[in-house]
Order: sequence, then structure tokens, then C-alpha cells
Amino acid sequence: MTMGRAGTIARRSFVVGSVALLGGVAFGYYQYKRPPKNPLLDGLGEDEAALTPYVLINADGITLTTPRADMGQGSYSVQAALIAEELDVALDQIRVDPGPPSKAYYNTALANEAVPFPSTDQSTAANAMRGTVDAVMKFMGLQLTGGSTTVPDGYEKLRMAGAVARETLKHAAAEQTGLAVTQLKTDHGAVVLPDGQRIPYQALAATAARIDPVTNVTLRPSTQWRLIGKPMQRVDMVAKSTGTQAYGIDHRMDGMVHAAIRLNPRKGGDVVSFDASAAEAMRGVQQVIEVTGGIGVIADNTWRAFQAADAIEVEWGPAPYPAAQSEHWQVLSDTLDAAAPDATPRDDGDMDAVDASIEAEYRAPYVAHAPLEPLNATVLVGEGRVDVWTGNQIPRMTQASVADMTGISARDVHVHILMMGGSFGHRLEDEVVKRATELAMALPGTPVKLTYKREEDTAQDYTRPIALMRGRGAVDGGKVTAMEIRVASPSILDSQMGERQGMNLPGPDSAITQALWDQPYAIPHYRVVGYRPPKLGPVSSWRSVGASQNAFFHENFLNALIHEAGADPVEERLRLMTDAPSRKVLEAVAEMSDWGGSLDRNTARGVAFSLSFGTPVAEVVQIRQTEAGIALDKVWVAAEVGRVVDPINFENLVQGGVIWGLGHAINSQITYADGMAEQQSFFDFEGLRNYQTPEIFVRGLENRDRVTGIGEPPVPPAAPALAEALFQSTGERPTEMPFANTFTFV
Repeated sequence: MTMGRAGTIARRSFVVGSVALLGGVAFGYYQYKRPPKNPLLDGLGEDEAALTPYVLINADGITLTTPRADMGQGSYSVQAALIAEELDVALDQIRVDPGPPSKAYYNTALANEAVPFPSTDQSTAANAMRGTVDAVMKFMGLQLTGGSTTVPDGYEKLRMAGAVARETLKHAAAEQTGLAVTQLKTDHGAVVLPDGQRIPYQALAATAARIDPVTNVTLRPSTQWRLIGKPMQRVDMVAKSTGTQAYGIDHRMDGMVHAAIRLNPRKGGDVVSFDASAAEAMRGVQQVIEVTGGIGVIADNTWRAFQAADAIEVEWGPAPYPAAQSEHWQVLSDTLDAAAPDATPRDDGDMDAVDASIEAEYRAPYVAHAPLEPLNATVLVGEGRVDVWTGNQIPRMTQASVADMTGISARDVHVHILMMGGSFGHRLEDEVVKRATELAMALPGTPVKLTYKREEDTAQDYTRPIALMRGRGAVDGGKVTAMEIRVASPSILDSQMGERQGMNLPGPDSAITQALWDQPYAIPHYRVVGYRPPKLGPVSSWRSVGASQNAFFHENFLNALIHEAGADPVEERLRLMTDAPSRKVLEAVAEMSDWGGSLDRNTARGVAFSLSFGTPVAEVVQIRQTEAGIALDKVWVAAEVGRVVDPINFENLVQGGVIWGLGHAINSQITYADGMAEQQSFFDFEGLRNYQTPEIFVRGLENRDRVTGIGEPPVPPAAPALAEALFQSTGERPTEMPFANTFTFV
């Protein structure tokens, strides 16, 4: 980002303040003249003042508020680094804290995915609408971690927060010493005087709290950066390397009881009857409590609670969706045959006049989130106050849910966000908190820790939507000239935001056609149509959301058309590409992989591209035929994010996304029989094994000013790139995932 774009806080009318808290001072930054109420104002004494929330300095040290949740993707580190860059502190000098639920922490980057403009459209009209949506989200106080928005959200605002804190501390030092501010510098958590004397920030906190904050600050140019763009050691590296990192599942409290739960495996169904007499007689069991859709057990430890829950005899009611997997597919097929479109976000040329030369139907199954740490939450319902300890990506929505359930004001519901052992969208749901709250309401004054068994976690998961795509297209003169994609998929908006959050949003569900309509290809006749079927299994956001299955549909079908045209998959994409940064991504991955070079007869390659969450990513997957089956050999990935904040974490996220995408494409599905998920745990919902993992080469490009995220975008191209490699190797094009149903892998 250029300095001309960053400018100064004064030119942007940013309001920045300072806060004294128990002898300390906190600094923050807001983008608008009337910022939301600062959460640190609550509970302050007469000798305390609070204005803004991002940097807290007191006698104990420096605490940086990092409100985007950390699920293992390193978001605490990257947020801390952005603040620390301008504050002149090292990462080993600070503590991080996710902060309380607050409108102050609304996500400024979510608007990019909420407007009917492709991310490549940076026109005045498109950016004006993004600004309007952003204002609405600020009004709503939408505090959410997702959509690969942590870095785009914080890239400028958190650096500004650090800059304001730095300059205000310099003015505090000037007041204490009588020196001119221009004579002072900052370094490694201290203000440095002309004679070399160092005044630690902590020693300046009281003075800084009494002076007006310095709002006219300028961000430093990239030539002066100490952290951004350099390899970093994450703030959680030592704890995770030594096994001392505490997760939600590790939370302990005095007097805490442990709970397990059995919910109707036909998700959303009722409890007809149950007999808990055997469970109640078991050692350590204290109470059996009926909750929404199931039964909870309170015991003196988690294992005994698990065992007792399994001993309950239950008659479950029917599922509120088709019982058999075949019926789910039939609903989608019928929807494509007869239903009116939910949306037609792209309709170039005259597709109705095209005489299609190729048609295809592709399928993507339900898949579970399956993070390593099962769902858990600890809830304490007190007199006029509730405390919740859990891993969670939607703290304000969770706060509102608990308030509604308990009748206690949301301001008295305190949600403490804990480190998560994975999520992939799983913790965008707060059902575990709701069930834990029901149990805790039955035991007021006692902390209740609810932990799901792995099998219960899998059975109750709100999965990625099932999807059915039908495509038709045409080629002429060695070129792709027409492509139509029609896709039917259950609505995430209806299921996640409507049924479970009570936010019935109007209009089409953009996730159904995500990463289909906005791809930067200039195909003369190009139509994308989305269909919303009647209710099927409950679904939710899954890493890369609609792009995860839609890139498989789009790029797999585009590769089929390119093959029909007799063209090269990279060259034809480059010919069709309309976005310069996307072209560079394709060119980079072709150069990295030596695309077009000779391969032996047992080796094959496939390429795919996808633009999702504003980030163009291209991948080449190379496989080998062995006597035992198909082996994944190598993967090359190029991605354009505008700025790589931490090269090490960037590479890790890209490699993890590729492994995630390949593993699910090969092995994973959730299927229903008698309304229940047939898969239970990792043994029948497999990821990619270590020995199967290919060598992965990564390149991050920085060819534009606009900064985007990388947590999800590497996932979508993985499946179609592998699908094309399988076609090149076997002559059979995969039409449905998981591929292991059709192909044998080592």
C-alpha cells in the first residue's frame, strides 16, 4: 500500500483516544468520527478513563487486543505484528488478548463479499456500494472472524492504532522531560532521549493517560518496516511447541462440573421419550437434564459423563429433511429441472442461442468440518450475570443468544474467547454454547463444562452444503466460446443465519454461486445460474464456503471445454483472462511448474484457477501412477494478496489449504441413512495422511495495492487441478467427489 493511499489519520478524520485503566493506558483507532462505544468503559472506577481499545499499557506490560479469533491460522500473531510494527515493540514484548464482544470490533473487510460486484471491479460505483455495506455492518457491530478478512480488516487500522500509541507516548515523554518531541525516538518498547536514556512505555502510561492523544500521525513507509514482510516467530510458537497452549477444551475452574450430551442424530428432530435410569445409577453421575433436541448428563468428569450419556435409552423423532442420501440428490435434480432460479448473477452474450457441443453433470457431497478439538463450552450462570468460555468466531451473536435464553441483559453476558484447535467454519456456530447454557441454567452458580464426544461432534455438524451442477458449453476454432453453469445447493443463509441466528436476510444467497459468476474470464457466451432447493440437511460455512465446491464445478468443466477445443489449459486461460493480477498468478504457476515441459508416461499434471475472497490463486497438481494406485507428487501454488505480512505463515496457510482441499476431494463425505449421518469420526471421514501429502511449492505475489487474505483461497483450486491431472493420467474425468469412490489412491 502506498503512502499516498495510507495518508494520515488527520486526512481521514480518524478519531483516536487513550484510556487509563488501573494505572495503565490503552490506545485505539476508529475510522469514523463517531466510533462505537468502547468496551473498556464498562466497570471503570473513578480514577480510570477509557476511550479506545487496541493497545493497553500498564505496570504489567503491553497487551494488544486482537479481536479476530485464532483457530490455528496465526491471526493473533498477524494482528499483533501490525500494531507492533508502528508501536516499536517486538512480538516477544507483548501479550495478546481477544478482547470482549463489542461493536467496536466490527469487521471492516466483510463488505467486499457482500456486494454484487466482482472483487476485480474497483470502479467508483463498486467501491461506493462497499462503503455503504461497510457502514451497515458498522451499525450492526458485526464482529466476525471469517471470509479470510483478518489481514484486510486490520492491515491499516491496526497499524494506525500502533502509530497513535507511539506518538502519544513520545508526547508524554516530552511532558515528563521538558524536551521537544522532535528530539525523541522510540525503540523496542521505550522512548529514547537524545543522550540515549530510555524511558519504558510502562513508565509513561500515567502521563499519557492525562494528555490529548496525538491524531495527526503518518504510517511509516515499507522501507522502515521491521516486521511486515519479514519471517516471524508466532506469539503462540513456544506454547504450542511445548504442549502448554491452553485451548477451550483445557479450561478449568474451581467447582466445575462436566457435561456430555446426546442430541437427536437426525439433526433438528425431537426427543420422543428416554429412559435415563441406567445412566443415573452410574458412578460420578450427578444429574440428567433434558435439553433442546436431546439429553445432557452432569458428572464429576468428562469420561463418566460420556459413558452415562451412551447408557441412556432414547427414542428419537424423525428428521426434518429427507431420510436417504439418494433423496437429497433427487431434490437437487428436481430443483434444477423445475424450480425458478435464486439468482442469475452472470449472463453474457446469448447462451440460449448456443448449440452446445459438450454437457456435463458434477456433484459435491456434504462434508464435515472435523477440527481436531471437538466442540466445547463452559458456562456459569450467576445472579444477573453469565460468563461463557469457549472458542468462537461470532462473539456478539453468541452473547445475544445467551442473553435471549437466560433473560439476562447482553451487557451482563461475558463471552471469553479461547484459543481453538481448528474450526474451518465449525465455530461460526454457537449451538454448543446454547446447549451448555441450558445445562448451566439448571445449576445456577456452578460452572458447567460441556464437551462433545468426537462421534457427537460429527453427527451434529452443520456441514458444507451438498451441490449439483449441470454445465453446457461450446468451442470453436480451438477456443472456448460458451459456458453455462447451473448449480443447485442448500442455502447457508437460510440454515445458518436464518434458522439458527434468527437473521432472515432477503434476496439471493450469494454463496450458491460464489466463485462462479465473478471469475475473470471473457467467454463470449457465459451464464451462471443458482438455484435454492427446499430444505435439506442443516448446513453452514465451511472453509472457502461456496467456492470450495464451485471451483471444482467451474474449473473442471472449463478444463473439459479446453480439452474439447484442443487448446492448452494454461494458454487458453491466459487468452480468456481479463484481470492483470490474475494473469500474473497463472503465469507464475506455469513458470514455477515448468508447464509444458516433458513428463514421463506415469506422470500427469492438471491446472486450475480460482478467484475467491478477492484473492486469485492458481495451482498445478502433479500425480504419478504406481502399482499400488495414484500418488500425489507435487503441487505448485501462486497467489496474489497485495502484501505478504509474514512469509512463513503465508506459506503454511497455503500449504494447509492445499492439503485440506486435496484430502477432502479424495476421501471425505457425509452421507445420510435413516436421517442420520453415516460417518462417525476420522476413521470413516479421512483427511490426507502424511505419507500421501505432496511436496508443495508456494509463491506469494504483491502486484497490487489492495490487500486480501489467504486462509481460504488456496482450497478451491486444489480439487479441480487434481481432477484434471486424473483425466490426463487415466482418460476419465471425475464428475463427483470424493474421488476415492472412482479412483484408487496410494
